[in-house]
Amino acid sequence: MRAVEITAFGAPEVLVLGKRPDPATPALGSGDLLIRVTASGVNRPDVLQRTGNYPVPTGASDIPGLEVAGIILSGDEQAMREAGYKVGDRVCALVTGGGYAELCVAPVGQCLLVPEGLSDIEAASLPETFFTVFSNVMDRGRLQKGETLLIQGGTSGIGVTAIQIGKAFGATVIATAGTNEKCNACLELGADYAINYKTHDFVVETRRITHGKGVDVVLDMVAGEYVKREVECLAEDGRIVIIAVQGGVKSEVNAGLVLRKRLTLTGSTLRPRSVSFKSNIAASLKAHVWPLLANKTIRPVLFKTFPITEAAEAHKLMESNQHIGKIVLTW
Repeated sequence: MRAVEITAFGAPEVLVLGKRPDPATPALGSGDLLIRVTASGVNRPDVLQRTGNYPVPTGASDIPGLEVAGIILSGDEQAMREAGYKVGDRVCALVTGGGYAELCVAPVGQCLLVPEGLSDIEAASLPETFFTVFSNVMDRGRLQKGETLLIQGGTSGIGVTAIQIGKAFGATVIATAGTNEKCNACLELGADYAINYKTHDFVVETRRITHGKGVDVVLDMVAGEYVKREVECLAEDGRIVIIAVQGGVKSEVNAGLVLRKRLTLTGSTLRPRSVSFKSNIAASLKAHVWPLLANKTIRPVLFKTFPITEAAEAHKLMESNQHIGKIVLTW
């Protein structure tokens, strides 16, 4: 099979389309499916892996790529029956690696049927961000109807997903972005407010928007010095959920505010979690979010697609931060 390989840690040009042995059907593990990939999503962790800043979990493929869409070729027959899948079904899947390849092995529990009305390219843009957002905003962040959610980086793949899920579940959504164009994109996706963080202080703005109360949940992909400021703009019993550290790993916070306002500071990484943990997220998505994709309440946000031969160009675009929504590779 063809697969994009990381030939050395470095710039996008280290991504080279090569050949790897096909996964052997008899060697598939219990509960696994073999998918012929038609589209592969591109995510920030792929860039970090390429640059040597995101080690591959033990047992995972060294081929980059955390989400795919395609056709089931074979797999654990009992697991497929129990999940209601069959050979030939169109599915999208969250994987721990190996997504930039023509064939990909995925646990049945981490697969979902392509939502009605969506193309494989659209479906390939869903798993990584939807699993991440639902797990962190709804489960870990405990966002409730009527609360206020602040999303740092509203036009990233995570951001466009979080805006839509937050609104669908009844929250007031505030998103930050680095240009007026991106702020307008956040509003078009359903955000109630958008803050240009280069021209406005998000602490001041969130206090103004909430009439001094503060926000209930912050989805933070920056960390670093942002955490201190996020503590300042939280409401009582507020929660900060950190899912990336683009601004650095060290933060200084006012512990007195944490105590007085009974705040929660938490975070998570999804890739190393167990199949059972991810399967539970998939079940929640199937029950609560997939119907919203089918009826167009929530939609995929695609910025650009690239043929698999241009994986390096896709990574260059990701690193430029000029995109709004998801980038997908097509086979």
